[in-house]
Amino acid sequence: MIQKSGNNSKALRHAATLLVVRDAPAGMEVLMLQRPQRETDRFRGAYVFPGGVVEDNDRGLYAFCAGLDDNTASCRLGLKEHGLAYFVAAIRECFEEAGLLLAYGPDGNMVDLDRFDDVHLATLLRKLRTGETDLGEICRKLNLRLAVDKLIWYSHWLTPLGIAKRFDTFFFLVVAPPAQTALHDGSEALQHRWLRPAEALAHPDEFHLVTATQRTLESISSFGCTDACCKHALGLKDIQVTMPRFAHSASGLCKLLPNDPAYAEVARLDPEGRGDTSCEIEHGRAVRLSERVIRITAPNGNMMTGPGTNTYLVGGGKRNEWAVIDPGPDMEAHVQNIIAAAPGPIRWIFVTHTHRDHSPAAAQLKSLTGARLHGRLAQNPEWQDSTFQPDQIIAHGDRFDIGAAATLRVGHTPGHASNHVCYLLEEEKTLFTGDHIMQGTTVVISPRDGDMAVYLTSLQVLLQEDIEWLAPGHGHLMDHPYEVIQKTIQHRMAREEKIVAALGELASADVDTLLDRVYDDVPVYKHPIAKRSLMAHLLKLGNEGVALENNGHWRLIE
Repeated sequence: MIQKSGNNSKALRHAATLLVVRDAPAGMEVLMLQRPQRETDRFRGAYVFPGGVVEDNDRGLYAFCAGLDDNTASCRLGLKEHGLAYFVAAIRECFEEAGLLLAYGPDGNMVDLDRFDDVHLATLLRKLRTGETDLGEICRKLNLRLAVDKLIWYSHWLTPLGIAKRFDTFFFLVVAPPAQTALHDGSEALQHRWLRPAEALAHPDEFHLVTATQRTLESISSFGCTDACCKHALGLKDIQVTMPRFAHSASGLCKLLPNDPAYAEVARLDPEGRGDTSCEIEHGRAVRLSERVIRITAPNGNMMTGPGTNTYLVGGGKRNEWAVIDPGPDMEAHVQNIIAAAPGPIRWIFVTHTHRDHSPAAAQLKSLTGARLHGRLAQNPEWQDSTFQPDQIIAHGDRFDIGAAATLRVGHTPGHASNHVCYLLEEEKTLFTGDHIMQGTTVVISPRDGDMAVYLTSLQVLLQEDIEWLAPGHGHLMDHPYEVIQKTIQHRMAREEKIVAALGELASADVDTLLDRVYDDVPVYKHPIAKRSLMAHLLKLGNEGVALENNGHWRLIE
């Protein structure tokens, strides 16, 4: 159950989990154990990987570890010390729960327990599970060395905030020892199954999976053999901790992961994990994003606008005066929602650009509030709001004091539109991006008013700003702004490289032929929109002397 108090003072329990994989005729399999049906266990009956809590005694097994010392293990996991204990715990728990012992025998090979005539595996496991012996004693008696050097660090998970019992768990990957047979204990594990990851994922009614297990299986489901899976794991760099977060939606409580659109916003609005923050964009609802910022989303969601156009109220302070950024489409109900959401008088209206989903409501809002309208005029009329008549034409670097509580600085960011600007809330380092950067999709660049080369330059300029948050025109708040900007640039350049490669293969091609080749990863129903950005790329290549158009056909310039 979620603790509504949000009290998370209890210490995290350190744990380790082991993905044991093996090759099989039908493809790579992973060892899964079914948890017992205990009423106190919220994951009762779930299928999991072998693993458990790191015990103090695990540190005493360092002397029996092969090929890895604590300093190296700790550095590998990003810890100051006792990283090796996680490796040891993973091996110990796998032996206790599944009967597989990852250890080297006296001959240096992976141990085959059946070859010890005077020791039987069942007896070893019984004594280990009842506490009559420990893994150190087994290693001494059989002259074994724990094969910690075989374990590959795969991921790092934290139990969500708001849960009474929380775990800090390192996941490792290892290939099953070839001369051993899994043997579940019937207590900690009701049964064991060797399953292809895709098989476990395809039968949720039969195999109940917790979030970390499901996402891990998804990440290895494409590998047909253990060599490919291990190569992937060894290539993982800069592994980040993953902590799900709880939020609510129209269908009830939901669990978010870092790649979910609402994750960063929920983390900001609900740092204690109460689970009372919405993970959905709700039309007309005022969302308090900070003491200075409120968001209201217009009910104009579609393929181009996503969940709808965001209107932001910025201001507050002693004078309690407010500015509106992007009043949105000409919808009377939305304008009324903006006015109702404003805690005080609206004195300023700012527009990022004059596309028809961002600025048309400005005229009505200005009429009702007397606010002063700010923005820029587009160079070309196509796709533009012809009613837009600003009181002040703004320029790059202009600064506005909003009710002595907030400072907005203008950044001219053309590319998506010639008159596009972003607004930086200096006090919170939040950039209101309009359509310059969108969540979950790339921005359409539509010539003539849109320009791909100019757009990429505008993105590069933003990398020099001091930004912590992005407030897009469509979607939720986004963190890690520089990473988002860099990925946007990389995506555009990758698409351009694909265009150049296609032209090289085809020698000469019209736009529709290129569209099918270059946007083969985009649904066909989106191709008419993608065609605009394709043209923007081609015009950029033409201006750079890379490509040439002749009678509707494009070719590379040799």
